[in-house]
Amino acid sequence: MSKYVFITGGVVSSLGKGITAGSIGTLLKKRGLKVSILKIDPYLNVDAGTMNPFQHGEVFVTDDGAETDLDLGHYERFIDETLSEKNSITTGKIYSSVIKKERRGDYLGGTVQVIPHITNDIQERIINAGEGLDVLIVEIGGTVGDIEGQPFLEAIRQMAVRVGRENVVYCHVTLIPYLEAAKELKTKPTQHSVQELRRIGILPNILVCRTSHPMDDGMKHKIALFCDVPFEAVIEVKDEPTIYNVPVSLNKQGLDDLILKYLNLSCKEPDLSDWCSVVDKYMNSPEVVNIALVGKYVQHKDAYLSVVEALYHAGIANSVRVNIVSVEAEDLENGKVNEILKFADGVLIPGGFGVRGVEGMILAAEYARENNVPLFGICLGMQMMVVEFARNVCKIPDAHSIEMKPDAVNPVIHLMHEQENLSDLGGTMRLGTYPCDLTEGTNSASVYGSLHINERHRHRYEFNNAYREKLENAGLRIAGVCTERNLVEIVELPGHIWYVGGQFHGEYKSRPVRPHPLFDGFIKASIKKSQKK
Repeated sequence: MSKYVFITGGVVSSLGKGITAGSIGTLLKKRGLKVSILKIDPYLNVDAGTMNPFQHGEVFVTDDGAETDLDLGHYERFIDETLSEKNSITTGKIYSSVIKKERRGDYLGGTVQVIPHITNDIQERIINAGEGLDVLIVEIGGTVGDIEGQPFLEAIRQMAVRVGRENVVYCHVTLIPYLEAAKELKTKPTQHSVQELRRIGILPNILVCRTSHPMDDGMKHKIALFCDVPFEAVIEVKDEPTIYNVPVSLNKQGLDDLILKYLNLSCKEPDLSDWCSVVDKYMNSPEVVNIALVGKYVQHKDAYLSVVEALYHAGIANSVRVNIVSVEAEDLENGKVNEILKFADGVLIPGGFGVRGVEGMILAAEYARENNVPLFGICLGMQMMVVEFARNVCKIPDAHSIEMKPDAVNPVIHLMHEQENLSDLGGTMRLGTYPCDLTEGTNSASVYGSLHINERHRHRYEFNNAYREKLENAGLRIAGVCTERNLVEIVELPGHIWYVGGQFHGEYKSRPVRPHPLFDGFIKASIKKSQKK
């Protein structure tokens, strides 16, 4: 039977439940256990696909095309396992499922209620996600006390009865705030948070306490006493210079030993040498490379989370510190592109939707192309590279994407055939993993070390093959194609230090100990540019 670690949060949101879940998963996997992680989001959306990046951050896409919360990106990066649609649950999914069953008559005319019908559906999904595993880690989004989270908390309370208390651990992530005026930490918010959790019938085994200042033993004893947990189960997590140090910190405090004790599991000690190496290189690499991230949503720190982490991964692999400078694409439209981007050793243009800022992206692509600055475009970034090349090299001044200009006379980027006449926005894009065949002798083929790859997609628009011959004759090279559908996936410019645009999102598959090949190649080229300066 699978065992379960349930992670809840209290006091405030954004405490790092996802990092805690990923760190626990890392430690348990390093001990030889088969683990996975499930995210429960209490919002009513069926998935994260239609959410505004300014409000919710990035959307993470799995191999099977699920549009999920960004925490699944943390999970994949930490445990180095490929997740799927079953690793993400939302209130929208649960209620849609239960209502469909009621309409079919599955409940035999009975009154459909939150208990047991909603809670049973939640539990079935948890158990399904845990099949074949030693331990499934389940993170409950939001904060204890949120009205929308109550069915999920009730469901995990019942899980202790359903699978046996010896197969369940409850880990509560909470805040120990520091009052500047009083110059001291306060435990009362944590006490109240745990009281709320206990009021609904969940008795936490472990408290993970987020704090900006060190906690002394006296404070830990106080928390243990008032929250009814052992002293050793009060775990301190201070702000770290990198999230990849969190597993190391938790291991030093014995969190993984504690979980194994509660679950009655006996395992080998974890080998964290690779993680320690990641942290050491991140913290101590003397050389710095400056990357301009030219995007539409740079005001939100999580809007390009996977891109940022993938850049850090490539920096770690090349023993350099990547200094990412966010550049609002709209700011480049004022004609000061050279002045704004002159610091950059490399320019990355990430994905996005809509017309705002795209002219700034086009100007950034022109600057990088003309000044031989390493350029990497992802999804929309790749499309704007094509538009810029068509306008300025092929002399097609009105070239554009029909996403931004539906009546474009020269739509070098156009709507995919299967995207025509769609009425629903959610879950209807080209999503998930597709194969791509690379062209021999290209930068892409060189960094991948293979001519056949698979990458994850999330888009509606594509390179218009009607313009392919004209762009190729002008010097643009098609470096990758989804052969089965004749879709251009990668474009390059021979002779340029690094000019690569990919229709897919390689950042989703990057790992701290194994950077994505295109990000690795981009950072290598940016290092060369920096050294030439």
